[in-house]
Amino acid sequence: MAVIIRKVKKKMSGSLQDMETVYNAQGRLEGEMIKAFLEAYGIDVILTQESAGSIYGFAVGALGIVEVLVKPELADTARNLLISMEKGDLLISNDLGMDENFNETDNLGDHDS
Repeated sequence: MAVIIRKVKKKMSGSLQDMETVYNAQGRLEGEMIKAFLEAYGIDVILTQESAGSIYGFAVGALGIVEVLVKPELADTARNLLISMEKGDLLISNDLGMDENFNETDNLGDHDS
């Protein structure tokens, strides 16, 4: 399980200089999932990883850590969303207009080709 970073500001060079680390993921896959989660809430995310870890695909240890970076003004919001996610406090809304009893296998019947 990854750790949510609380109020740790990390100085980096270039365009990442003003970004703030809000989460340390174990591997690129977890990092991409966290990125997609935060972007679904309108928070832009940049992922960084040590180059050797990225090249060799490490998902554990120091080289496997993928830092999730956001703009400082959105860092608290991102952290709160991640905390809510880890606690299981987020609800899935019915924005898709599906029936509450919708079952994705209902549409798997015989189809004419």
